[in-house]
Amino acid sequence: MRTGIREFLRADRDAYGWVPHVDSWLSCWDEGFSERLGAAGFLGITTPREYGGAGLGHLHRYVVTEELLAHGAPVAAHWIADRQVAPALLTYGTEEQRRRILPRIAAGRFYSAIGMSEHGAGSDLAAVSTRATRTEGGWKLSGTKVWTSGAHHSHQIVVLARTGALDPEHRHAGLSQFLVPCDTPGVTISSIELMSGEHHFNEVLLAGVEIADADVLGEIGNGWQQVTSELSFERSGPERILTTMPLISAALARLAAQAEHDDAMVADIGHLIARLTSLRQLSVGVARALVAGQSAANQAALVKDLGTRFEQESIDIIADLLDRSPTDPGLQAVVNTGWLHRPLFTLRGGTNEVLRGVVARGMGLR
Repeated sequence: MRTGIREFLRADRDAYGWVPHVDSWLSCWDEGFSERLGAAGFLGITTPREYGGAGLGHLHRYVVTEELLAHGAPVAAHWIADRQVAPALLTYGTEEQRRRILPRIAAGRFYSAIGMSEHGAGSDLAAVSTRATRTEGGWKLSGTKVWTSGAHHSHQIVVLARTGALDPEHRHAGLSQFLVPCDTPGVTISSIELMSGEHHFNEVLLAGVEIADADVLGEIGNGWQQVTSELSFERSGPERILTTMPLISAALARLAAQAEHDDAMVADIGHLIARLTSLRQLSVGVARALVAGQSAANQAALVKDLGTRFEQESIDIIADLLDRSPTDPGLQAVVNTGWLHRPLFTLRGGTNEVLRGVVARGMGLR
């Protein structure tokens, strides 16, 4: 599997000329690449063959994900649909939803956003205030979602909404998920740009959006359990440790000759790679637990905390190492992109500070 995806990436880059990019799973939207990846059989890897997938295991997918990130490939278009929506549909979706959506995800032709965070509910999703009210044959959604990555390109948004009254003693109860097509009347998507002018994030206004019962994902009232399951995949994957790998690889290739004569540089590089290797083992451990059907919410939160801090610090370390070497304009451009995206790493997927509280509670602490 690893050999196959490496050969595909080399050939595709030669043919289409994309450039390895830091944080490619957020910032590099290339629908053509996603479609070629799907045609080559590297999407929908854990999806059964009857729904257009490869019918392989989660660790097969892990290997492909590692290679895509390490090569800095332009994967943003299919990323959320393949990472979160497909597993959610397989676990909680109806047969009609699976047959309608999964083959398109596996083909790299379906793009989805996740509508979890709100202005008053970021890492604390129990504070979600978007409401879904029962109507005849369906639901009416009203509220606002924010930091919704890729919504301006997507076919649908998976919206977490409150369907029951808020119970202060059981804040996670009464939440449900809905598959909301982006062209539904009442859906307004507004851009949130980075300081550089890049547009990945969005604010999504849901103004009385009417959704049929057929677009409910899973069970009404079971949204928290479903979201928690999805977040384990999101928080523990290779994208929490390999976002800066294209920069690390390029820098080490640049510094290889100089490092032969610089013991301090060798020590810094060794420390960096040792941390990366250890984090990878932790991440693989969570993947194995998920494959075994075990709950891994705490472990996933820890991987996300440690991994995203490593990603931030790796930019600092690489920048310091490159200060000892003649400047390379191409490599410096990658460093600059890393600096720009650096603050995002510990925010998305739940802030590290909040996740430490989640871990503490999971250990029985208050």
